[in-house]
Parts: sequence; structure tokens; C-alpha cells
Amino acid sequence: MTTTTYILALDQGTTSSRAIIFNKAGQMVAIAQKEFTQYYPKLGWVEHDAKEIWSTQLAVATEVVAKAGLRSSDIAAIGITNQRETTVVWDRKTGLPIHAAIVWQDRRTADFCNQLKHDGYEEMIRGKTGLPIDSYFSATKISWILDHVEGARMQAERGELAFGTVDSWLIWNLTNGQTHVTDVTNASRTLLFNIYDLVWDKELLDLFHIPVSMLPEVKSCSEEYAVTAGNILAARIPITGIAGDQHAALFGQLCTSPGMVKNTYGTGCFMLMNIGEKPILSKNNLVTTVAWKIKDQVHYALEGSIFIAGAVVQWLRDELGIIRTSAEVETLAAKVQDSAGVYLVPAFAGLGAPHWNSYARGTIVGLTRGSSAAHIARAALESIAFQTVDILKAMEADAGTPIRQLRVDGGATANDLLMQFQADMLQAEVVRPEITETTAIGAAYLAGLAIGFWSDVNEISQQWSVNRTFGPDKEAEVSKQLNQWHRAVKTAKAWATLQEQETDEG
Repeated sequence: MTTTTYILALDQGTTSSRAIIFNKAGQMVAIAQKEFTQYYPKLGWVEHDAKEIWSTQLAVATEVVAKAGLRSSDIAAIGITNQRETTVVWDRKTGLPIHAAIVWQDRRTADFCNQLKHDGYEEMIRGKTGLPIDSYFSATKISWILDHVEGARMQAERGELAFGTVDSWLIWNLTNGQTHVTDVTNASRTLLFNIYDLVWDKELLDLFHIPVSMLPEVKSCSEEYAVTAGNILAARIPITGIAGDQHAALFGQLCTSPGMVKNTYGTGCFMLMNIGEKPILSKNNLVTTVAWKIKDQVHYALEGSIFIAGAVVQWLRDELGIIRTSAEVETLAAKVQDSAGVYLVPAFAGLGAPHWNSYARGTIVGLTRGSSAAHIARAALESIAFQTVDILKAMEADAGTPIRQLRVDGGATANDLLMQFQADMLQAEVVRPEITETTAIGAAYLAGLAIGFWSDVNEISQQWSVNRTFGPDKEAEVSKQLNQWHRAVKTAKAWATLQEQETDEG
């Protein structure tokens, strides 16, 4: 049992790196955050500089310890949570990436995915991984790097290259290149991992032409993986928790029993339902994924992924310029009673679950001469809620039971207008906890459980508390609103169909 009283959570997200210190009561002691650069080299391509990811994460880790008035030696353990599927390939000898990190939103391998579907691999891949064939996941990104960086495939065959999702990249750097590991949740997002046997799958590796020597060792979500190099954080601190961001949020929301559901409103939107200790393959275009593994116990989840959620608000700010800060969107949207028939489908990176359409693009319908910035802002917020409804309905169909409560977290949950509209459209309770940094606290809990900082799940369950419950307005015009939304989605899909036809003809 450790006597050190703090856990450091490293929360490496799509647009920023954050570090949060938690005490034994599960309270945030200090937080530091630093945004990093987004690169869009071609239409549908999204990249990060992996070196900048590392430098910003290290900077906030150092900053948060100082902010809290602590020394590095006061940290009992580190938990890591990260943007998933984002793909880093680096040279084992130099430790340098051989290409920019290809982000989960990137669609450059959409045609390769279509070819795999055409060749009949969809059923086999879903049967092993629980995932559809989509450029969202890591395998096709790895293949692309090996095929497009000169000499990379030969280097990989010689065992000179390492692949990792962002968790692996951070741990490699935190340990000065001594440790190459991942956990079951991140591994389960690669299209290379058998979620039944919990191993890298040889048939899938052969299909994607990826040498097994590139891959990290797969561990549970809560154990000691390594100790930080002494020159990194001025102390040797054990790294004892890893989970992809949405799995960490499910755990942080204490959705530890089958049937419990959470939705995270971040750059994208991600809804997960705990389905217990046996994987269920979705019949409604959802993903089956490993929720977590603690000791020998594995929990699985159904997941629906929305590619663009909070990012639509950033688009209003950065590209349209109709708000100066993301927080202003609620004030602007509240200037009108409703969207006046304007619907925005934010398919900037294609459509995720339950549509899985890589070619769809952002669409605004219902514009009139009287449509204002406020109507567009409201339509943008409502699009987040509508997409969430689509996933929840698919989840209900798979589970065979109605979902009465949705636990929510992430930045957009501070928006009361959005949360109330969400409850209305779902006709279910939307519950916002006191601590909405559930991704980070989930990683902290996993790290703390590994070293006895918290004794068990029952102890940490006592720390979850409600900030506000949004009850549904029974008078809301749900059917009418959803019908109009689905008409708008059909419009975005019609554009996608034209795109596919042009690709085939080209």
C-alpha cells in the first residue's frame, strides 16, 4: 500500500495534451493543458506531429506538478489515456517518427477499405475484431505509411520500426525507449487484434502486410508496465494504468455493470455500453470493443463513434468566425427558439456509426433568407444531439432493451442548452456528474488500483456524484425533429453516392 497521496493522469487528446493530478478522494488538485497543431495536407487527411504530441505532454506533466505545489516524488503513479487509432511509426534506433502521425479522423485509406470490402474480408475482420472495415482504425494507416515512406517496408521486415498508438509512443518516450507496450483497449482499435483470444492475429497481420515485430506487447489496463526514466520527470514514477480515452471515460463514469451507458462529448462523440464479460457482435453497425481488463477480468462494450461533435463548434469559431470562443455558442444559439428548419450534418470526415460512410461531407439544409448565424449555431449544437440519438437507438436494438439513463461527460456537457435538447430527443434522463473529466479520472483510477492507492472498484464507486440531471420534456416534437434530421442525413449520403460514382468512373 502506497503512502504517496497523488496520481498523475496524462490525457493525450486529439487537439490538446493535458495533465491532471488527483488526490485519494478523486478530486482534481491541478490541471494543465496545451493545444498542439492540426495539419490537413490534403482533402480528408488529418495529421499530427508526434514529436509535438510528446513535447506538449511532457510540458503539461511538468507544469501540473509545479502548479499543485508538489515534487515529482509526491506522485504515486501515472495513468495514461489517449486519442485512439492515431498511428505513429518510428525508428527503434533513433526514436524518431518516419512519418507524421496519421490521426483517427484521417480518410486517406477509404479506397483501400472499399477494396477490402469488395474482396470479401468484412465478415472475417468483424468476426475477429468486432470492428467494421474503415479508415478510422489503425491497420490501413500503418500499411499506408509502409507503402509511402521510402524504404519503410524493408526496415519493418528487418525489425527496425515500431508501431504504436499514442499510449505506446508516450511510454516509449517516458522510458527513454526501454518499453514498447500497449493495453487491450488500444490494441482492440487497430483491426489487428483478436478480441476473443486477446492476441495480435496472424491472419490479419498477413492481410495488411504488417510484421509482428512492429507491434507493442499487449497488457491489461491496470498493472505496472514500466518506471519513467529518471531524467524525464525528475523522479522515477511507475506507469500503472493505460486505457484509450473512451474506455477510460466508461470506467471513470463507473459504468461497471452491464447495461450502463455513457457518452463523451469531445472533438468527436463516443457512446459506450458495458455489455459484460462476453463480446456481442452488433447487428446495427456498432463496434464491439474491449472495455477494459483488470487482472484476469475482461469487460466488453458496444460503441458508437461520431467523428465530429465538439469539432463543429470549433468550425463555427475558426472557419466561419461567427463566435470568438467555443463557450459563446450557447449564448448565440439561445437567441433563437429553434433552428427554424435549418439542419447541419457535420460529416466533415465522413459519417461514423451507424452509417460508416467515408465519402459523406458536411451539409447544411433548410436555409432561407431569414436564416441567421444563431440558427446555424443552434443547428450545429442540435446535430451533436441528433447523432447521439441515432447511436442510442442502434444500441437499444442490439441490447434488446430501452436505455433510460445516459451518463455524460466531456467539454460540451457544460452547455445546458445542448444537454436539455439531448434529453428531449432521447426521451431519457441525461446525467452530468460533478467531475466531467472522466477520461482522466478513469486513467487515474486504473493506475491507482494497480498499486493499492484505491482498494477496489467499490471504493472508487463512492466518489461518483451527480452535478445535474436533465429530464426530458414529454411535449417535445421528437418524431418531427428526427424525421427532418434523417432527411438531412440522406442529403449528405446522396453527395457521398455521387463521390463514389465519380471515384469508380475515374
